[in-house]
Amino acid sequence: MSEVKAAAMDSVWDGGVSPYGVNSKKFGMWLFIISDALTFSALLVTYTYLRLATPNWPLPFHFSPSIVFSTVMTAFLLTSSLTMVMAVHSMARGDRKKTVLWLLATMFCGATFCGLHLTEWRHLMVEEKVTPLSNPWGEPLFGATFFGITGLHMTHVAIGVIYLGIIAFAVSRGKFKHEDVEVSGLYWHFVDLVWMFVFPLVYLMSVKG
Repeated sequence: MSEVKAAAMDSVWDGGVSPYGVNSKKFGMWLFIISDALTFSALLVTYTYLRLATPNWPLPFHFSPSIVFSTVMTAFLLTSSLTMVMAVHSMARGDRKKTVLWLLATMFCGATFCGLHLTEWRHLMVEEKVTPLSNPWGEPLFGATFFGITGLHMTHVAIGVIYLGIIAFAVSRGKFKHEDVEVSGLYWHFVDLVWMFVFPLVYLMSVKG
């Protein structure tokens, strides 16, 4: 009887591994992603409600240059997801040099995205006279929601660039393991995924007809 119990304990859930044996770093990152996803979801739902409930909601963006410009920003962010995948793959193979190079490429794409975003903000604030409290097109809440959502996302990208910089430096010094790069990849892919909702809701649905 005792041998049967021992065999059952050795094969937890028929997988041979305890279902509670989750890496703490990865588990912590997933908890953060879930909580942050709820924050962005609340903001995007609120934005959508305000847009649909407000008759004079502004449609300020022209296809060129606004949508073309934001599409270039999106391309850089999507490219950064690919380079992040390559970084995780290189680290899994134990190639630290290539891992660092791919991480630097990801950081470059992220930094470029932030630079383009700030250029867009400058254009809206200086030339279009858009602020979080007013704009020349109609409903003043447009500025608050636009700068709030895109600003929060850009902050996440900037933090991600710094985070990847720390990971890249440690990997180049022979520190950190594959799981550390993988966890940083989870954060970066989440940031990219959020933009895939922000881009159509905030930009494409605000194209001037």
